[in-house]
Amino acid sequence: MTKVWDGFIRGFHWLLVIGIAVLYFSGEEGWLDLHFIVGYLLLALMVTRIVWGIFGSDTAKLSSLFHRPRHIIQALKSKSPHVGHNPAGSVMVLLFFILIFIQLISGLMTTDDILMEGPLVTYISYELAELAGDIHQLNIDLLLVAIAVHITAIVMYRIKGVNLLKTLLTGKSDIEAKSPKMRRGWIGYGIFVLLTVLILFAWGQEPLSAVL
Repeated sequence: MTKVWDGFIRGFHWLLVIGIAVLYFSGEEGWLDLHFIVGYLLLALMVTRIVWGIFGSDTAKLSSLFHRPRHIIQALKSKSPHVGHNPAGSVMVLLFFILIFIQLISGLMTTDDILMEGPLVTYISYELAELAGDIHQLNIDLLLVAIAVHITAIVMYRIKGVNLLKTLLTGKSDIEAKSPKMRRGWIGYGIFVLLTVLILFAWGQEPLSAVL
């Protein structure tokens, strides 16, 4: 057994799953105060992931997500386990990063023209705010499609005998390889908590008071 995921990366994945689910349903139900709070939490989480991708464990490094096209094709054909994200999985991770940041940033610039508006609306034109709203609505559909593809890929790998979910839960893989350098997960969580406090203090006091 080889440890391939640190505690923060494992927690990040499941917090992201829960956060996106709550973000989607709160938006659909019109629970805008909760929607904004969860959006701020996800923003803090994603920024922490970027920071962790620079200073964190070897398998969390952003540099490990970039591969040549031929390596990506080989990974799609191969059943061999990989330490960390394989090249094909790395493409999915990068796509999620892009879609999630688009969703979060466009949300910061979106207004319903009635009760709620993102904290950046004040600094942009009405036309740009409208464009941000259109992007926000379109991008969530793209994100849902990406999630469906991701789940399908997990099932396909399970059929091949590779249990990706187990590895994300335990942090360990059956692959016999040299253990990558790991950072302590609590450091990542500490960064996440600090960023959450800063973002909520700057932008989230009103929706937080409404929910509480």
